Amino acid sequence: MNQQDKYRIDLPPGKAPHTMGRRSFLKIASSTCLLIGTPVLNWSNRSALFAMSPDDKRFVREARFYEKLQHSQVRCKLCPRKCVIDDHERGYCGVRENQDGTYYTLVYSRPCTFHVDPIEKKPLFHFLPGTTAFSIATAGCNLNCKFCQNWQISQVTPEQVDSYYLPPKKTATMAKDYNSKSIAYTYSEPTIFFEYMYDTAVEGKKQGVNSVVITAGFMEKDPVKDLCKVVDAIKVDLKAFTEDYYQKVVRGNLKPVLETMETIRNQGTWLEIVYLVVPTLNDGEKEIRELARWTMANLGPDVPIHFTRFYPQYLLKNLPPTPVSTLEKCKAIADAEGLRYVYIGNVPGHPAENTYCPKCGKILVERTGFLIKRMEITDGRCPYCKTAIPGVWRI
Repeated sequence: MNQQDKYRIDLPPGKAPHTMGRRSFLKIASSTCLLIGTPVLNWSNRSALFAMSPDDKRFVREARFYEKLQHSQVRCKLCPRKCVIDDHERGYCGVRENQDGTYYTLVYSRPCTFHVDPIEKKPLFHFLPGTTAFSIATAGCNLNCKFCQNWQISQVTPEQVDSYYLPPKKTATMAKDYNSKSIAYTYSEPTIFFEYMYDTAVEGKKQGVNSVVITAGFMEKDPVKDLCKVVDAIKVDLKAFTEDYYQKVVRGNLKPVLETMETIRNQGTWLEIVYLVVPTLNDGEKEIRELARWTMANLGPDVPIHFTRFYPQYLLKNLPPTPVSTLEKCKAIADAEGLRYVYIGNVPGHPAENTYCPKCGKILVERTGFLIKRMEITDGRCPYCKTAIPGVWRI
């Protein structure tokens, strides 16, 4: 049996699992996902999409990537946990259920939030800068990061949040309606709503809308390869470069994430990396240098890496925000190891938010937070010295 501790809801002291009403959900969603200056989807559109019943059969689809075992058990083959699940039980993620020996996802077409965000929020800096992404998420996650900023939706089951019925074709249509060049699968962990993400990406392609995946990369190789066939960019949140950190802070493993990034790179899908720098836990010079050297050796010098500032939240409130000097040290190490596009994140106005030509040093994309102030890349090249700048700059 794999019941994820009755679906593994780790809440701060004094907080009990509960079912949120619409008012509470909107308050939480607005605080975690909305951005000043971002187009807001009006309530009249949203209310029409609310599913009235949490066990609505429209949300249920047979899962991909599993095998049937004896005695009505199944083994999930979507993520490295490879949960073996008894009949009428769920996997670690809490959103996949064994029903009489057949494995089902319970979050197909079932986002609990959607917003229009700048692509820079993801962050993706080398993928259609200045455009927006229609961003969706369902409840659930296959990790349990102590610093999760969206734990209200990632660390609950589908029944514990209000959801919308938003099938793939409608999702793609809404992205077009809001003039978003991409659909982003984000906020929680898209791995756990793989089927919904995959089908939506296919529909998006039919309607001329890109798909970008914002993931922790804790996924098996076959699903990653299938995903790369239908999406346009993937940003991987690399939590640390030690197994100890992954096991204690994330409840996962490092090796599968490294393999995911190698697979993405080998498949030719655009890849960017975010490394949340947590003071005293994953900010050691040796660890950062090993990360930079591994990236150079296995992914090459042109994969952008974002060293991002940590702020205390969820279950990790005993540490201070990351000193800017620490982020600058991480960047200096990665620069010295030969990585060409190293950014500092969550420090609006820092010069390391900009994209520079690695040859002539000119600013090619000037940013302040999520705002693009200047964009000078022409036909994928520096206009000053004609050096090719890897990325997706035009649709």
